[in-house]
Amino acid sequence: MAISVGSKAPDFTLKSKNAAGLSDVTLSKNFGSKNTVLLFFPLAFTGVCTAEMCDVTAVLSQYGSLNADVIGVSVDSPFAQEAWAQKEKIAITLASDLNKTVTKAYDVLFPMLAGVGDTSARAAFVIDKHGVVQYSEQTPTPKDLPNFTAVKAALAKLK
Repeated sequence: MAISVGSKAPDFTLKSKNAAGLSDVTLSKNFGSKNTVLLFFPLAFTGVCTAEMCDVTAVLSQYGSLNADVIGVSVDSPFAQEAWAQKEKIAITLASDLNKTVTKAYDVLFPMLAGVGDTSARAAFVIDKHGVVQYSEQTPTPKDLPNFTAVKAALAKLK
């Protein structure tokens, strides 16, 4: 069960890879200035995950206008995430939780996905600029997408 609304969001620093190289993605960097939409997804290069991240990329400016950064988190390596982002033109920040520490901290571990191994479940969190979870959703199955209308509604209340 994903961490609940009203909880202090577990802070993290994860690796991200882009053309400039490896960099750190730290949740608390937004505290005091921006809200954060944190999207956990099972695996890069899979159909539903690709559709979700491409759909979010297509409306990224809407999140910006709601004073929010979007961070996608999976257990893929930052190198796989970068290759996927380049191939699919995904523009959101992707962060690698290869050791599953953040996935476990948010209580969204999905055991033995398709017999491959433990991954992140599909989940969405809205974290306000004070570091408090304002929206929390883990989808019933990895094939289900989060309720992005509810995510944006939660953000709109924080403006």
